[in-house]
Amino acid sequence: MYTVLVVDDSPDSLSLINDILEKEGISTLVALEGSQAITIAEQIKPDIILLDAIMPKLDGFETCKRLKQNRELQHIPVVFMTGLTDTESTLKGLNAGGVDYIVKPVNPEELIARIKIHANNAQIASSAQQALDSMGQNLFAVDQSGELLWATPQTHDFLSRIPNADNWFNDTLLPAVKQILTNGSDKSANQKVPYDGGDCELALLFHRPNGECTFRISHAVENISGEEKLRTKLQLTARESEVLYWLSNGKTNKEIALILDIGARTVNKHLEQVFSKLKVENRTTAAGIAIRTLAEG
Repeated sequence: MYTVLVVDDSPDSLSLINDILEKEGISTLVALEGSQAITIAEQIKPDIILLDAIMPKLDGFETCKRLKQNRELQHIPVVFMTGLTDTESTLKGLNAGGVDYIVKPVNPEELIARIKIHANNAQIASSAQQALDSMGQNLFAVDQSGELLWATPQTHDFLSRIPNADNWFNDTLLPAVKQILTNGSDKSANQKVPYDGGDCELALLFHRPNGECTFRISHAVENISGEEKLRTKLQLTARESEVLYWLSNGKTNKEIALILDIGARTVNKHLEQVFSKLKVENRTTAAGIAIRTLAEG
């Protein structure tokens, strides 16, 4: 069902957790120290990592930080395991990049429940990211401090056409991002950003409760937008195409409502019209049609 990497310097703890996971049909990888865990994660990429906080040599906190520095591993949820119960240790684990904290000795039912929750959430996020990558738009996301979290292939293509792109991204674009975030707006915000060859528009599309912010870069040579392509090819209204576009991005009705600044009921009404025009009965089929349409030349 899942592949879980368990990292603990105690063989007894590893054996106990392995037995718990095996009874649930969960595949288990084990590591006795942090460096070994990083090597295994890079080679196999587990669905979730259970990480002992206190270990010799490389402790769990530093191990987690190094895992999160690898862009290919950033999406893997890390759950800390420790006998420490003080608030300082809990915050240290969360600040290192962990998503949860389990106190030893672990409760089997609680452990399995937390694994399922965090692994499922990570899979949903990964699916949404894959949908974003297929949309043909210049999108990227940053955390609340302005650090880059991910970017679509189209963003990388756009940057490849700009001279000294790394300097421009760090010295011009990210300051513009931070300026928008500093304003504290959770509504759509736009800002003109100059680059060598023209100007682009930076648009804040979505601000998640966890601090992740998604932006879109629009520029003069940008291809037809995803929404426009859906509107033209599927004979939808402008609003219907926008709703369908974000549906195909894996967004919920509530999230679409926030992005488009409309009511959730209005989103549902537009989806009903979309389903009728596409002659489908559910969100999954409609999203599939949208993704195929957007992938066409």
